Amino acid sequence: MGYYINVEPGVNLYCEDINPKGEKTIVFLHGWPGSHNLFEYQFNQLPKLGYRCIGLDQRGFGLSDRPFEGYDYNRLSDDVRFVIDTLGLNNVTLVGHSTGGAIAVRYMARHREYGISKLVLCAAAAPSLIRRPYFPYGQTREAVIDIIRGTYHNRPQMLRDFGTIFFYQEVGEPMKDWLFRLGLMAASWATAKIANTWLDEESLFFDLTAINVPTLILHGVHDAVCYFPLGQAQNELIRNSTLVPFLNSGHALFYEEQGKFNLELRKFIET
Repeated sequence: MGYYINVEPGVNLYCEDINPKGEKTIVFLHGWPGSHNLFEYQFNQLPKLGYRCIGLDQRGFGLSDRPFEGYDYNRLSDDVRFVIDTLGLNNVTLVGHSTGGAIAVRYMARHREYGISKLVLCAAAAPSLIRRPYFPYGQTREAVIDIIRGTYHNRPQMLRDFGTIFFYQEVGEPMKDWLFRLGLMAASWATAKIANTWLDEESLFFDLTAINVPTLILHGVHDAVCYFPLGQAQNELIRNSTLVPFLNSGHALFYEEQGKFNLELRKFIET
């Protein structure tokens, strides 16, 4: 079932709630520039095993409202808090992919892990998506500026280019087209403003050290978006964390090794 949750005047977020009677709840935060549909291959399987799966479309993306403002990590994590409060959720496993992982990290620090018992970061854009003088492992600043420029001047081409680095395995044109269409659903201004957030957001280094709940880090070793050293840094900064490398995946590990992804998620939740 799907419904909208009001998070501020004039802004409603779409939630896909699959198997609402499930005994254990997983909330999924998608990466840029997609929607909850990126987790389709988890939603196909996990509810069969008794899990309640909630896929949230962040503001500006998927089926959610598209305000012109509100795309920093603070506001996006506050949106997650509105959803958790409105639905009365507790003992949740929070799963964040890519930018959704960065939002999850900010949520854990800013909202003091409210309602969350376990955290899963998959190909997460933390502690920094771009390289910095003290963190030489991310994308170049120029590469992100090119994404922003491409969003404003030729967004379809920018999305096509992004699709070429999203997967490590050869997935075929239909899958690339599917990813492309998900990206086109987003507001162009939301797409650009999220990318702009990557340039100046540095507080995630501190946010990671504030996480106390058990944390599972899943990361493709061939990730060409959020490089594998980001996962290693998360593992070093989160005191109660485990890193599981995905040897045959890039940024789309939830699809490229979906069997392993779903199994690792289930094992983590059940322990």
